[in-house]
Amino acid sequence: MPIENATAPGGAPVTLYLLHALGASAASFGRLADGLDGRVRVEGIDLPGFGTLADAHDSSLGTSVDHVVDHLARHARGRWMLGGHSMGGKIAALVASRVLRGEAPLAGLAGMVLMAPSPPRPEPMDDERRERMLSWVADGPMSMQDAETFLAQNTAEPLDDAAHAHAVADLQRTSPAAWRAWLETGSRIDASAEVGTLDLPVLVLAGTDDADLGAAAQPGLLASVYPRARFVSLADTGHLIPLERTAGAAAAIAAFVADEVLVGPVVPDDWAALIAGDRVDARVRGILNRRAVPDDRGYAPEVLDVAQLTVLREVADLVVPQDGPAIDIAARVDAQLARGEGDGWRNADLPPDPDAYRAGLDTLASVWPTDPVEREAVLRAGIEGKTDAAGPFDPERLKAWLEDVRNDLVRQWLAHPASMARIGYDGFATGGNPIRGYVELRLGRREDWEPVGVGGSVATGDAA
Repeated sequence: MPIENATAPGGAPVTLYLLHALGASAASFGRLADGLDGRVRVEGIDLPGFGTLADAHDSSLGTSVDHVVDHLARHARGRWMLGGHSMGGKIAALVASRVLRGEAPLAGLAGMVLMAPSPPRPEPMDDERRERMLSWVADGPMSMQDAETFLAQNTAEPLDDAAHAHAVADLQRTSPAAWRAWLETGSRIDASAEVGTLDLPVLVLAGTDDADLGAAAQPGLLASVYPRARFVSLADTGHLIPLERTAGAAAAIAAFVADEVLVGPVVPDDWAALIAGDRVDARVRGILNRRAVPDDRGYAPEVLDVAQLTVLREVADLVVPQDGPAIDIAARVDAQLARGEGDGWRNADLPPDPDAYRAGLDTLASVWPTDPVEREAVLRAGIEGKTDAAGPFDPERLKAWLEDVRNDLVRQWLAHPASMARIGYDGFATGGNPIRGYVELRLGRREDWEPVGVGGSVATGDAA
């Protein structure tokens, strides 16, 4: 019986939480939300000092990050994405790093969408331009004339009347203190060490006519931060992407979500809430959050070659068959080998794991059929030591290696938070401060804090 994957409640579209640019607001994403309606749910978040929070007293970078984390902790459920435009891109990177380290009480981050983002390192900006922008709020809120100048400098073509009026209104209600805080401090902070490398699906949109943060600059600014980034260049576009190229941005986001975010199983809401809760240590939460990140559809093997990984994926389909969006457990095993990780032991008749996998897969490939129906018999023969395969391993060593392979594949499946939910395992939720455990360990006994799904069962293919 195949393994069933958890699905999002009601099949609702994934939510993208977006952080706006300097001088903008959550409402600047309104048109984008309309363009993605039914495919991706878009929710903008006002940052301190802007939009509905223009009266906020503290608009520092750290306070803004805390504000976003708090908002997401109250609203983000299921599988969701985080994104940012310009200034919001740097804040989004800091929030995402906290989520993937487990330091934020959140679970479910599946990808990021960045529009002309400010990088984690100091933003490239000409000093003269910075001083000129600071002069616009020297005597109070920005004037209409200076707002018009800002828009002219940041767009490739004039905005339509409605978008123009909205952008001017946002600029004029921006807190002068928040404007200065970003230009004088926030944009200059080097947060590279704190952000580190964020290994998750990322879409980066940038305009060809954006001077500092445009399409030509973004790969150099972000490639080391986001190794899985998809860079999309928008022609005849300046810095104000959500207002200048709404349709193009919406199309790119929809394609990205379909290709790279809606991959693999969804962790049910009650289990995500448990992972995000105070019973789970930050380090454990971070491990689970990273395991739940969608697999890389373009994964390039590090230890195996492409042919060997293909055979391993086909073996995985027999050992751990999955219905619906599947975990790429074969790729996860290759990554495990590349990291030098394992279960702590190996058969004395086998070489080290990387060599054993290459030799075992090459041996299996000598008899591996193209017909999926015939593969189970071939795999079973190898498991029983009755194979006709010819290669680096004789039948006995192939048999021993296949025992390790099945163990690794099942372990990788079980390590995913959605799999833990499927079988009802919540042993990770025994931490916190003070440490909490179980009141009574007894068959059929469920604690009040445990999700209702505890005690589920799973059946895998016979070959396992």
